[in-house]
Amino acid sequence: GAVDRLRGGKEGGRTVLAAADPANPYGAALPWPEHAAGRASRRAGAAVVLSDGALLAYVERGGRTVLTFGGDLDAVAEGLIDLAGRRGGRLTVAKVDGETVSSGSVHDALRTAGFTPGYRGLTYSSGRRRARG
Repeated sequence: GAVDRLRGGKEGGRTVLAAADPANPYGAALPWPEHAAGRASRRAGAAVVLSDGALLAYVERGGRTVLTFGGDLDAVAEGLIDLAGRRGGRLTVAKVDGETVSSGSVHDALRTAGFTPGYRGLTYSSGRRRARG
């Protein structure tokens, strides 16, 4: 049932789960992928973004730190927006893969998705999403 739930996620096969959710196979049935900038775990408050069952991102409790796992940055940004929706429509990201989000391709992907700059990082608020196209 959990595999079907993962495959039947939102558009593009994307699913956001609590890291400790039994439907999350990482840290239980599958080992967490290695990452040079940190370590993912099944902690309370942390979340994962999956695409067709593959790990795209691990979001630490509070959402300020994100680890990505070889996925498309636009898909990661959309997954973070999905996560913001589950957390009251707001999410602030300060670091991605150990680097601040002040510049680079991660910054560009998050800005394109509707995140706005602030003193703590890039913030998504559900009322501010830009139209894509």
